[in-house]
Amino acid sequence: MTKMKLLSASIVAGSLIVASQTSFAYEAGDILLRGGIAENNATGDGIDISDDSAFVGSVGYMIQDKVGVTLGGSDKFERSLSGQGVNGEVDSQLIDLMVEYYPLGGLDSRIQPYAGVGANYTRFSGESAGLSVDNTWSPKGEVGVDLVVTDYLSFNGFASYADVDADYNAAGGASGELDSDPVIVGGGVTLNF
Repeated sequence: MTKMKLLSASIVAGSLIVASQTSFAYEAGDILLRGGIAENNATGDGIDISDDSAFVGSVGYMIQDKVGVTLGGSDKFERSLSGQGVNGEVDSQLIDLMVEYYPLGGLDSRIQPYAGVGANYTRFSGESAGLSVDNTWSPKGEVGVDLVVTDYLSFNGFASYADVDADYNAAGGASGELDSDPVIVGGGVTLNF
């Protein structure tokens, strides 16, 4: 009798392990919703730019087991600018369209790393009086990893870089190019449907 209970428990446990492992694969047709907080660190090439944190999010679609397309964006990052005749405040908001590669896509893995390339549109608003910064397009790259917890929930961490060069005009006639090149590091959660 105890051998039968042990055999039954082993079969149930084994089937649960197999069933849970197969559900950890990212596959074609999956929808990935990401949300979290990110720190935006920018260099100014002569203009000091303050760092700021904001909410970031994206929606992605797996077109193949290893390839996905993602549309992402952020809340406004509030920046202070100073140097080279510029002294003021500006908000930057990011919108990205990325193609991402998942090397373990389609495989049963609790770790799903990815790398992506695409286009970034940075929208500037809320400039201080006398300061004007033009919206701009730029290339962007990103690396990240999802640590799968359940069938539908993962913890996410990522780092990205965009080559943002925006033209500006400041009070007193100062003008030039704001070469911010932000490195964004963040984390949050991924929901997989």
